[in-house]
Amino acid sequence: MPDIVVMFFLLGLLAGLVKSDLTIPKAAYDTLSLLLMLTIGLKGGMALYGNLGWSIVPELAAVAALGAVIPLALMPVLRRLVRLSAADSASLAAHYGSVSAGTFAVALAFAEGRGLPIGAEVTLYLVMMELPAIMVAIALYRRYRGAEAAAAMQGLWHETLTNRGVILLAGGVVIGAMYGPMEGANVTDLLTGAFHAVLAIFLLEMGLTAAETLRPLPWRLWRLLTFALVAPPLLALAGLGVGLALGLPAGSLLILTALAASASYIAAPAAMRTAIPEANIGLAMLAALGFTFPLNVIVGIPLYHQLIQWLAG
Repeated sequence: MPDIVVMFFLLGLLAGLVKSDLTIPKAAYDTLSLLLMLTIGLKGGMALYGNLGWSIVPELAAVAALGAVIPLALMPVLRRLVRLSAADSASLAAHYGSVSAGTFAVALAFAEGRGLPIGAEVTLYLVMMELPAIMVAIALYRRYRGAEAAAAMQGLWHETLTNRGVILLAGGVVIGAMYGPMEGANVTDLLTGAFHAVLAIFLLEMGLTAAETLRPLPWRLWRLLTFALVAPPLLALAGLGVGLALGLPAGSLLILTALAASASYIAAPAAMRTAIPEANIGLAMLAALGFTFPLNVIVGIPLYHQLIQWLAG
């Protein structure tokens, strides 16, 4: 059976597709997303407590390079095969080069539930892939549009580095690494202990949102929908290859593979609205949240795990 947290996503998806009146108040969703980001950061920081060293720098550099290469590879595909405009191609490339914190949380819960060894630095993968992907996508857009897009870079570093996801993740990592699992236990135990419950309700909302993007299903965008289903497993193979080359433990390897296959629906949309205002963010949300996210959390992560086991066996 799927992990129980995934069942909450399916419940939300079903409720949305049958047009139930089930809703998660926006304030509650915002609170859940804040708690999820902060808890992920804290868990990563506590794992890093006492384990920081220069040895992780090459690993993080390779992960950042993966985040930069993905939009480079996707841009021509989106332009020539999916037949999107330069603005929409750059936007989609940024979304798919960037990563999904929700997918990370599900992969982390999956790996922890099976007792897979996880490196202390995996939370840093989120930030290390997010920033290069967005910057490379904007650079590609500038190449297509020339001087017209030069102003798009103004303030982009600030926008990207100070969005709430990055602040909470980075801040959680720093706090967790400073205090560790024992000294800050009166605060961190409450958050980390509720991680799976928060993730379950967050995924319920994601299911409702995904159903909204699919109703009605825009068959005229069949090229984009095909891309949203075909790209994740191919990108997963790229993440798997990088992870194998780095010699990552099984849990870290699964998480990196899932992140490479994922698409952002939080940080990238905010950055693209500022940097490429003419891009249709609805297309990116349809692909990322309506197709790629469900594919990964329902069948992708278990399949990636099976592939890793097969390669290890």
